[in-house]
Amino acid sequence: MYKEKAWVHIRDSFWFLPTIYSMVSIICVTLVTMIDLWIIPKVKEGVPSILLMNTSTAQTLYGSLITSILTMTTISFSTIMVVLTTYSTQFSPRTLQDFMKSRVTQHVLGVFSFGFIFVIINLLLMGGEQSKALISPFLTVVVSIVCLGFFIVFIHHSSRFVQVNNLIGKIRLSTSKVIKKTFQDKDIHEASEWNEQKIAERKETEKKTIYARESGYAQAVQISSLVEWASKRDALLEANFYIGSYIQKGMPVYSCWGNIEDQEELDSCNEFLLIGNERTDLQDIEFSIQKLVEIAVKAISPAVNDPHTAVNCINRIGSLLAELGTVYKPIRYYGDEEQVLRLIMEPLSFEQYLYKSFYQLRIYGSKDISVMNGVLEALFKVATVNGETVKRDVWKFGLYIIRAVDVKELDELDYEQFAYFAERLAASCNMSSPLER
Repeated sequence: MYKEKAWVHIRDSFWFLPTIYSMVSIICVTLVTMIDLWIIPKVKEGVPSILLMNTSTAQTLYGSLITSILTMTTISFSTIMVVLTTYSTQFSPRTLQDFMKSRVTQHVLGVFSFGFIFVIINLLLMGGEQSKALISPFLTVVVSIVCLGFFIVFIHHSSRFVQVNNLIGKIRLSTSKVIKKTFQDKDIHEASEWNEQKIAERKETEKKTIYARESGYAQAVQISSLVEWASKRDALLEANFYIGSYIQKGMPVYSCWGNIEDQEELDSCNEFLLIGNERTDLQDIEFSIQKLVEIAVKAISPAVNDPHTAVNCINRIGSLLAELGTVYKPIRYYGDEEQVLRLIMEPLSFEQYLYKSFYQLRIYGSKDISVMNGVLEALFKVATVNGETVKRDVWKFGLYIIRAVDVKELDELDYEQFAYFAERLAASCNMSSPLER
């Protein structure tokens, strides 16, 4: 897991792709220089003159192109800072990850790095012979045109990325992928396959505790590796944490049942738990939803006063909760190839997902009837597409939302709209309307 942790940090860092492009640029410069030195002198009579350029003209061209590429790079970095500032002040600091991890942004900076290094090394390697015919200047012009194309793409990408609707849509799509990856794993066995008696039989041996090696947020768990680890040792593991929870160094993270006496061997399963300084959306559904919640809460603040953006976020949150309800399992059991139970991991309950998605909106948006109507509408859609278990949780939470609104203070038209959404929610949950005025 430490290798995976290192790879995740390297892959998501801002310098990874530019470094790759820079290394490729050096290789390309080497190949182009070899062509200029060994191939062009032999075939220059058959090469169109437009493709060849003498050293003096090439030096002038290189000087101009270096300045142009640096200017585009500077503007791009300035644009990035503007976007990051916008994200922090208007949306949520947590959404910075989405822009920083955008492959378009990293590829653009990588292409600029490629172009600058390609030009500067070609200029450095250029000989003093003024009449020498070279093809590298023509290729440099092509590289510069490509850089210009990527610069235009980046400006378009940045302008779309700062539009809140596009950001909300991207977060919704990425969260949907996390939900599918988390709850539709083929290695997961249904809860009905493991009853309390069978689990008690697996826990007959002495329980041993595995402690955390470091502090931080639980970012991801390598399920298949944990199951394999437990299978090789004929053991059963039970996780004592949730994905996204903060783990303190030395706290118990796993309970283990099996004939393992060596504490160092027990602690080796920590390698399959990824702990970092911040929460990520690798497996953390709550964190992904939290981004939408923070955008919505900031949108309804007096400083911004944009309830339509808040309702847009609420609609996406409701869509994610509806999708989550269709695949949600209250207890997660993982077995090996022989169908022997090896790992128990309990996710947040669906009721907790509901609460964490909307409780802040209840606090800060209770005076905005459009926000409250939006929450009830989202809960209605969640209940409509799910079964009785989810309906019970939705109805319990729906009453919690309804109680936040003082219906006696509502104008008649506002009350009619609020009652309409409350009654729709009640009907979808097979309950009677809770409103009395």
